[in-house]
Amino acid sequence: MSDTHIKPSEQPIAKLSFDDFKAIVIADYRVAVESRFVSLLGRKEVLTGKAKFGVFGDGKELAQIAMAKVFQLGDWRSGYYRDQTFMFAAGIFTVYQFFSQLYAHPDVEADPSSAGRQMNSHFATRMLTPEGRWVDQTLMKNSASDISTTGGQMPRLLGFGLASKLYRNNPELADLNQFSNGGNEVAFGTVGNASTSEGVFLEAVNAAGVRQIPTVISVWDDGYGISVPNEIQTTKADISEVLKGFQRDENGEGFEIFKVKGWDYPGLCETYEQAAKISREQHIPVLIHVTEMTQPQGHSSSGSHERYKSKERLAWEKEFDCIAKMRAWMIESSIADERELAEIERGVKDYVRTEQRKAWSDYNRALKKDVDEAITLLAAIPDETVQVLFNELKSISEPSLREVYCTVRRVIRLLRNVQSEEKKALLLWYEQKQQVNRERYNSHLFTDTVESPKHVPMVAAEYTEESKTVDGREVLNACFDANFARDPKLVAFGEDVGKIGDVNQGFAGLQAKYGEQRIFDTGIRESAIIGQGMGLAMRGLRPIAEIQYIDYLVYGLTVLTDDLASLSYRTKGGQKAPLIIRTRGHRLEGIWHSGSPMSMILGSMRGIHVCVPRNMTQAAGMYNTLLRSDEPALIVECLNGYRLKERMPVNVGDFTVPLGKAEIVREGRDVTVVSYGSTLRVVQEASVELEKLGISIEIVDPQTLQPFDEEHLCAQSLGKTNKLLVVDEDVPGGASAFILQQILEVQNGYYHLDGQPRTLTAKAHRPPYGSDGDYFSKPSADDVIEAVYALMHEANPKDYPALFS
Repeated sequence: MSDTHIKPSEQPIAKLSFDDFKAIVIADYRVAVESRFVSLLGRKEVLTGKAKFGVFGDGKELAQIAMAKVFQLGDWRSGYYRDQTFMFAAGIFTVYQFFSQLYAHPDVEADPSSAGRQMNSHFATRMLTPEGRWVDQTLMKNSASDISTTGGQMPRLLGFGLASKLYRNNPELADLNQFSNGGNEVAFGTVGNASTSEGVFLEAVNAAGVRQIPTVISVWDDGYGISVPNEIQTTKADISEVLKGFQRDENGEGFEIFKVKGWDYPGLCETYEQAAKISREQHIPVLIHVTEMTQPQGHSSSGSHERYKSKERLAWEKEFDCIAKMRAWMIESSIADERELAEIERGVKDYVRTEQRKAWSDYNRALKKDVDEAITLLAAIPDETVQVLFNELKSISEPSLREVYCTVRRVIRLLRNVQSEEKKALLLWYEQKQQVNRERYNSHLFTDTVESPKHVPMVAAEYTEESKTVDGREVLNACFDANFARDPKLVAFGEDVGKIGDVNQGFAGLQAKYGEQRIFDTGIRESAIIGQGMGLAMRGLRPIAEIQYIDYLVYGLTVLTDDLASLSYRTKGGQKAPLIIRTRGHRLEGIWHSGSPMSMILGSMRGIHVCVPRNMTQAAGMYNTLLRSDEPALIVECLNGYRLKERMPVNVGDFTVPLGKAEIVREGRDVTVVSYGSTLRVVQEASVELEKLGISIEIVDPQTLQPFDEEHLCAQSLGKTNKLLVVDEDVPGGASAFILQQILEVQNGYYHLDGQPRTLTAKAHRPPYGSDGDYFSKPSADDVIEAVYALMHEANPKDYPALFS
């Protein structure tokens, strides 16, 4: 480990004239002061009520300036909400944009990171054209959209760095020069010292060391995690001490680790120059532990650090404030005198105040149109009570949209018994504004670009007389083979995916055919697998990340829900990550290998397509669709279906299964049964005996749960049968409740029912091991038969007498 704390007098003099050197240092000082004043003024704006919440990067300025010096076009940042100085110094973000985000300005021009959807200091660059196509990443400095979950930025960092390695080492990718300049890009990660206690941090660091991924990871260490000191956070209270075993050895494997003081401007500049050079040229990971940082305003605007820091610590923080130390060093080194620095500080403060006022004015001007229109419409309504509300709204000097629309909706309720032209005008305006506000606050859950899955043409599977009947796994294998041959951007990885071709042989033989750069094994680290896939997808590659069993998605859930699922929404369509997560579940026996936690998935992964194919042919068609489009998806294959026989399509790599399109797999007249995945086969088995009982069921397979049956095939079926049973393997009230909500509420299926809709699910507990445990815990054909029969008994007890009475 290298300790690069160097006294100013020991700093090597660069080959610059003194005037050039002075200009660089003064420019850096100006950025540092600018960022500090942004933090101070930003906190005041929160405390005066103009903004909801504030989190700032004060105390971290000098290290971030040093990092910005070596951050080149094409490089990637995966950081967190303390990095405002870096964003200013790198020229990626402006003071005006910072305050616009603080005020939650819902416009991408004012806040290009999130259009007001994220709290301040959550930064992102816009990677897509208005049509949703990739921009040239090599011509810009790239920043992944920040998330608030501590340490959550680390998993995707792996993918950003690994992409550089793949672009450098795989000649088939040479034409993708809008994503990489020969793999020369470095992925820069930043993380707070307390967040190094997170499992995702340690998982990512280990993975970066194993793969020797070109990353520069900075740990901003100010001694605390909110109020909890390092002594309680980290063994030895020092993360670089903990990671000494990762230090590169004589064979060159591992990390290069540096340690430097956060107030040492010359030492920081030298450290980052060395670190970036090593990582960029040698393609290895580097960790920089920046110690003795401060946090002058505490963690955020919601608390005071005086409550938990001692007087001695607060005095030390004042003395070792990085800007104060740089200022003193500049005077001692005759780079600038007190008068020059004071003049710089006055100019910076004036500039920041001007930009803040402009941001606040523009924010209010953008909303003023709604305010003025609402006031005009309300003023025209001849009702005393309405005029009281109108005057209350008019008296607010700078009303928020919330206040405007709360007033308008109250007026609409008050006028519920009134018919007038003025009311009609208000209703028409409100309906039009609903569309505007949906775009402001609710749009882009998915990217919805020209490359969306909904634009992929439907191509039917084709068969000939020579089409063989094979194991389902062979259909998948042939599908993957065809796609890997077609698209050099495609990569696949996960536990046991490489050498043995995954535990169910979907990739059997393909590593030998396409090489270890494209199909490879990983260690047991689910969050790193998914994050790695996300980063690769954001850099133009087409990854399939495999999680061996659906039960283990929970170990990567933070990446899935906090990062991948919300990426398009929280950037308002500015970033995308077309990652496919492949997994398998349902029906196998045992508590941790038979899961169907679909309600967990549906509740936490909005923004990711959820595909639940009933067999491997349908799964192959979904892969073909997703690999020709640009949105993330989870595909859950049926664990007990790999050795079931299916016919091999002649166009196995080209036919497509559209997302959101349900299919009637058996026509019937008496009861509509909606099911998916493995239970659908159970329902098909039950239909044979039900037919013998004189009952004809119609079986509908939604195929995807997100999106769900967009053509309302389920409701159409109900229009014929008037009875509904939903069968799945999730817990009671889980995915079945979601399916009922979609059919009864969204599709208005309620109006077709002549009896209570029913669900048949697994038990509330996980299934025990063994076939008997499976039978008594998950829906069996007997259960389906009896549930359907009960519906028929309820409708016609004479012809269908009760079974158990």
